[in-house]
Amino acid sequence: MDGLSAAPPRARNLGIVVGRGTPGPYGAITDVPGVRVGHTTLREPPLLHSGVTAVVPGEVHPGAPLPAGVFAGNGYGKLIGSTQLAELGALETPVLLTSTLSAFRAADALVGWMLERPACADVTSLNPVVGECNDGVLSDIRARPVRAGHVRAALDGAAGGPVAQGCVGAGTGVAALGFKAGVGTASRLVRVGGRSACAGVLVQANFGGTLRVLGRAVTPADVGVPGPPAAPEAGSCMVVVATDAPLDARQLTRVARRAVFALARTGASYGHGSGDYAIALGVRPGPRPPADAALDPLFEGVMDAVEEAVLDSLLAAVTTTGPHGRTRHALPAGRLAALLGLR
Repeated sequence: MDGLSAAPPRARNLGIVVGRGTPGPYGAITDVPGVRVGHTTLREPPLLHSGVTAVVPGEVHPGAPLPAGVFAGNGYGKLIGSTQLAELGALETPVLLTSTLSAFRAADALVGWMLERPACADVTSLNPVVGECNDGVLSDIRARPVRAGHVRAALDGAAGGPVAQGCVGAGTGVAALGFKAGVGTASRLVRVGGRSACAGVLVQANFGGTLRVLGRAVTPADVGVPGPPAAPEAGSCMVVVATDAPLDARQLTRVARRAVFALARTGASYGHGSGDYAIALGVRPGPRPPADAALDPLFEGVMDAVEEAVLDSLLAAVTTTGPHGRTRHALPAGRLAALLGLR
């Protein structure tokens, strides 16, 4: 199952408008040319709520890498492939997101899938990039349920256009800011160095803190749902940013930093046990990157898109009960709108 039966609400449709910028036509990372997204969702209640999400930027491979940057706000995580990404500033594979203990199997499956591509016929070295969040509260994480077939299905099924959000793929078993969360995505159209560009983001939200919506704190009690039995989990968050602005790897690292900074707007606590990472990639490398002083509109657009994507990851999620009766409740859209005076 890779989607939910009814289209979930989005923050913008409720009147929650983040920033001044204009989203792309889908309000998704797939607004960036050539970027596709695929999900494989594993759901066997109450024991299993997990999956894998693939972000596929064109036909990336070692012979045609894309410029990229990575930033760790707090490095309590297992971001496979990050050291070569940081050292070389080059992305050789799609980016996968999954559950913590499934990340290693997902990386192996990604290597196998890549080696079968005609462009990789002579490849003898490959750097798979796989991020993760811990979905062990709502899923049997020790089962390591993600297998090679699930990874291949997400990669082969990756498509442009609208992106399923909430409890799908890598977002199936995650929770954030006291609520059930999931995958979220958003985009902004910007001007960089006199040229039009698009910045798209996708988040896997699983981090602790107190939710803030347009600067206002929102707790589960504020919207009439039970919260976690203790403080919200330390959790983690993976953010993938894509843009068609012709940035180099150094500039993309600057973009990745802003993506992690933007989590603070939503109430992130950046706790000791939180793996807060962003990967930023460029789909149109150019011979001349824009001047650094021209990047401010892109920085603003990325930060706004991350904030919106986190909100959408919450609004698209559904209440989920995992092993031992552990439950994380969805953020009710109608009650949130009423609390904010939007209805």
